[in-house]
Amino acid sequence: MAILSDRDIQKRIFEARERTLAWFDAMAAPGHPKGVSRSAAEHDIDAWPQILLPGTYNALMNRQLIGGLDGLGEAERDALAAWIGDFRLPDGKFRLPGMADADVFKKPDLTETWMYIDFHLTNYSLGGLDAIGRLGDASPLTFAVPWLETDLLTDWLARRDMSDPWQEGNNIVNLSSFLLLMRRDEALRPSVEAALDILVDWHLETVEPETGFWGEGQLADPTRLLHAMAGATHNYHLFYALRRPVPHFDKAVDYCLSCDPVVVSACIDVDIVDILACAHRLVDYRRGDIETWFRTFLPRLLDFQGADGGFADELTGTRRFDGWVRGYEEPQGVSNTFATWFRWIAIAMMAEVLWPGLHPWQFRRMIGIGYFGGAD
Repeated sequence: MAILSDRDIQKRIFEARERTLAWFDAMAAPGHPKGVSRSAAEHDIDAWPQILLPGTYNALMNRQLIGGLDGLGEAERDALAAWIGDFRLPDGKFRLPGMADADVFKKPDLTETWMYIDFHLTNYSLGGLDAIGRLGDASPLTFAVPWLETDLLTDWLARRDMSDPWQEGNNIVNLSSFLLLMRRDEALRPSVEAALDILVDWHLETVEPETGFWGEGQLADPTRLLHAMAGATHNYHLFYALRRPVPHFDKAVDYCLSCDPVVVSACIDVDIVDILACAHRLVDYRRGDIETWFRTFLPRLLDFQGADGGFADELTGTRRFDGWVRGYEEPQGVSNTFATWFRWIAIAMMAEVLWPGLHPWQFRRMIGIGYFGGAD
């Protein structure tokens, strides 16, 4: 394989960006406000109109990241924000119409299942609004207020299923994102600060010192260790946002650098890159090794771009909306807005580490995937 120069890789990034922006244009949903996007070319919007919400917030945050929202005027942003807002419940959660108890699963406990789905949809719907400058103060977030009660939050943390740290990492970063938004309210700020301290203390008490991750059985099982890494990517965002040192960050870096720099899945790939990119920025540890890993992986990730300009998640199987096990499906191996956004996060983070200022990347401002710790 020929070794590409920095200039060659940079040229490929900008060419890939233009192809992706053209693909997003092709994903526009007819008959809807400008900016509403299908999930994939295979997405039948008549049969599955609710999937336009994740298709849209993924596309908007991707366009914000790489630059592609200039053509959206103020009135168009207002109309788009109103369309997104139609998915919001009175307590502030976002939910997809048509999802029913019998069709969802993340945990045997239905309450836990809905919490995961609601947290996920809400954090990224708010991120979509933020991308177009329509987040405001994010109110209402009434659904998240109970977690400001010390006893409830402490009990909730004690009940996290750490045999599944990947799922719990998502739960924790999403809740933390809501708390950080609520911190803007002067009346709530003391309770929010106390809740954030409880979250940090729990992490410091339960981290595995040998890895820097959270999760049961990770030292004895490679798959569990991989999932612990994927979960920790999310947990770390709380530390980045609060400017707290990440515990045993060097161990996390060592693990990520031990992973082969090859394309696996949109989630795993961005999780590894996220940890390494943030570590490169925040701590003086193995920076040269991180840059070498990025220089190997970045061209391979660019190679994975589809001929249509988007990116696939994986190459085989079926992709579903997370938690909706008997709902919307699309084939793996095709370009979709979820995977395209995740892969551009990885590309942008690696590019910013290798060539700071190469492009005015606009990383997500709220914690969760797309947030670049230490960049704000």
